[in-house]
Amino acid sequence: MKTIKTFVAVTALSLISFAGFAQSITATASTLDAAEAKVAAQAKDAGASYKITGARVDNRAYVSAELIK
Repeated sequence: MKTIKTFVAVTALSLISFAGFAQSITATASTLDAAEAKVAAQAKDAGASYKITGARVDNRAYVSAELIK
C-alpha cells in the first residue's frame, strides 16, 4: 500500500512539474520569417525561450513552438 501511494505521489508531482514548463504556441503569417518573429514576440512576453516544433507553408506560413522557462 505504501508503494502505491509513493508511486502515485511521484507521478502526480512529475506531471505538475512537466506541465509547468511546457507550453505550446502557434503563429501564422505570410512568410516563415514573419511567423517566427511572432513566436519570438510571444516567448519574450512570457519571459521564456522557445523551440520550434513544426512549420508548414501553404498559402500562409504556420509555425508551432514550445516555450521553455
